Amino acid sequence: MSEDRRIEIVRHLSEEDLDQLLSEADDDKIVRRLTFVKNLYEGDTLEEAANRVGKSQSTSSRWARRWNKGGLGLLTPNFGAGRPPKLGEDEQEELLELLRKGQPWKSQEVQHLLNEEFDVEYHPVYLGKFLKKLGLSRAIPRTKRPSRPENAEEILEERVGDAFDEDTDEPHNKQDGDDEEGWVVDDEICTDGGTVLGFFDTSQPQPWDNSQRLYYVDDPHITRPLVRHDEPTVGFYALNGESVVSFPENQEKEQICACLERVREQNPVGRILLVLDNFSSHICLYTRRRAHQLGIDLVFLPVGSPDLNPIEPVWKSLRWEASPLIVESAEEFRALVTDLFERLTDRVSFAVSWIENFLASHIQKLS
Repeated sequence: MSEDRRIEIVRHLSEEDLDQLLSEADDDKIVRRLTFVKNLYEGDTLEEAANRVGKSQSTSSRWARRWNKGGLGLLTPNFGAGRPPKLGEDEQEELLELLRKGQPWKSQEVQHLLNEEFDVEYHPVYLGKFLKKLGLSRAIPRTKRPSRPENAEEILEERVGDAFDEDTDEPHNKQDGDDEEGWVVDDEICTDGGTVLGFFDTSQPQPWDNSQRLYYVDDPHITRPLVRHDEPTVGFYALNGESVVSFPENQEKEQICACLERVREQNPVGRILLVLDNFSSHICLYTRRRAHQLGIDLVFLPVGSPDLNPIEPVWKSLRWEASPLIVESAEEFRALVTDLFERLTDRVSFAVSWIENFLASHIQKLS
């Protein structure tokens, strides 16, 4: 094929036979294909022939290959009523590559692509099964933050390994440039007896959150009292200790440290490894030093990587379960959130993949 994308077309039929088929054809799809071949007969490039019938260059290449390989039989499969033709293995690979380049897709867009590129239509119910069999997944896309490093998982794996490293006497939370005073564990703190690992994060669930779809006969509304929950909700999701939820006045460093003190109160024995994000009140010297005094070593997530914190799906489930419930006051809402958080964090299932990816070689060190 030359630079102008001309192709040597096999003349399975004479031009007269081709014209005869065109005059007898009553299916638009067949007419477009035969017209495409006739245009190639007359010297069009692939691009010119495709443009005349309103098709893409990739479609024109596929049609030309089919014609050259098998003539009319391969170029014009059965477009009659009944079950649509299935895509062969080569066509499925081609479809998968098109989907990969243009992802994400709505189901209507996939159906349009199948129709335009392959002249195949699937019933909406079967389309989902077909795409799942093809290896596609259907999920709400996460927004990837520009600040997130490409090797975020490797960075976190290294940080978890460093936190479990017991060969250094340097305080884990201490960074270059920090002053030397205050890096002493409080006398009453017991860091012997294994390690407690947990995940720390702040959320803002509200009494009016609507996350759960419910069945209605008539008007789908819930009448709610005008209740507002102003304080942040700070949670500690423990894998092998006691989970804790707190409602500080704000997210300033003093309030965050008070939440860490509650974590230590509920987990009085053992060293605590606490995975958390890079919020300013988390990474500041005041918080890092106070955490060390409490026997808590902080493992910071890579920047822009909230999806690597297993407490995120805990918050999502909490909102979902709380959304249809009605409370009369902020105090009642806090009690509801506390009950839901304690019940949800009894499950390790939110952290199964995290354990497999980052904890497999250290799990024997947990208490």
